Amino acid sequence: MNVFWFIPTHGDSRYLGVTTGGREVNLPYLKQVAQAVDSLGYDGALLPTGQSCEDAWVVASSLITATNHMKFLVAVRPGLTTPSQAARMAATFDRLSNGRLLINVVTGGDPVELAGDGLHLSHHERYALTDEFLAVWRDLLAKGEASLEGDYLHINEGKLLFPPVQKPYPPLYFGGSSQIGQEIAAKHVDVYLTWGEPPAKVAEKINQVKNLAEKEGRTVKFGIRLHVIVRETSEEAWRAAEDLIKYVDDDLIAKSQKVFSRYDSEGQKRMSDLHAGTKDNLEISPNLWAGVGLVRGGAGTALVGDPETVAKRMKEYQDLGIETFVLSGYPHLEESYRVAELLFPHLDMNQKSINSSSNLVGEMVANDFYPKKGI
Repeated sequence: MNVFWFIPTHGDSRYLGVTTGGREVNLPYLKQVAQAVDSLGYDGALLPTGQSCEDAWVVASSLITATNHMKFLVAVRPGLTTPSQAARMAATFDRLSNGRLLINVVTGGDPVELAGDGLHLSHHERYALTDEFLAVWRDLLAKGEASLEGDYLHINEGKLLFPPVQKPYPPLYFGGSSQIGQEIAAKHVDVYLTWGEPPAKVAEKINQVKNLAEKEGRTVKFGIRLHVIVRETSEEAWRAAEDLIKYVDDDLIAKSQKVFSRYDSEGQKRMSDLHAGTKDNLEISPNLWAGVGLVRGGAGTALVGDPETVAKRMKEYQDLGIETFVLSGYPHLEESYRVAELLFPHLDMNQKSINSSSNLVGEMVANDFYPKKGI
């Protein structure tokens, strides 16, 4: 199991929807979160992208020298940058970080935001462009050259002179719930990501993408993007979930859902359908809670419970074929520690905490004794 965390470049807080408990997202804070990820045993972290976020590439680049182990899952945006420019950025980052780059392919799902960025294509056209983009990007990173005469891209003898560390290129991650999105994943990517839906729906996606990849003569790995609210007891965890949205009222939910309704993203539609815009029935599957999605776009569900229960739910997804879990929690600094302390001991992870072999954990007792091991 690979476990990633999240760098909150779009803001962070103890509560959703209000400034109460909020904090400024600046470089010192982002370094704190990244260094927690780096030292606690996470495999890496996702950096979000879009007009509401600080630029993912600039932030990730600023954190290379502040970290040693973590990998950075950073977005490329077909249509907002050229494949050759994106390839040069990826190769440079991969070299300077000594092979710590992962690529998150984001086609985009908000037509209003995309129009503001100068991209005026339909949902299907954007994915067709993504297909051409990735064909060029992969050739440049793997072979150092590429040409393509497509419907959207015309590349004449493109070249990449400085290769990446990872071969043939930094691994490609991608999420798309529509038919064409899944076809693109099957054709190009290494890891297909889904947002946190009930296990039966996730299993359906996995099987669809597996079948499409098989037709392409390829295999694809799978990951899931979830929030997590874990506490020592289930009661504490559910209180924390309710506390997170205690300032979220019906008016704020309605305003948020109105914005999300303009998206042409199938994944966003599936997220919104889970809660139907109300607080009435937010536990949509055992320990899977849709409260975050009332006011947050994208990943809108959280696993909620005590460590043993949350680990059990994660293993249920793992049994379906999920290998990578991209987690987050509010606020992200404190929750990165809480998840590592409470949840990690119950997971079969590829990476262990940098300090896991040390016996010097906790505060000395009475100035003379080592603390006892926890129960």
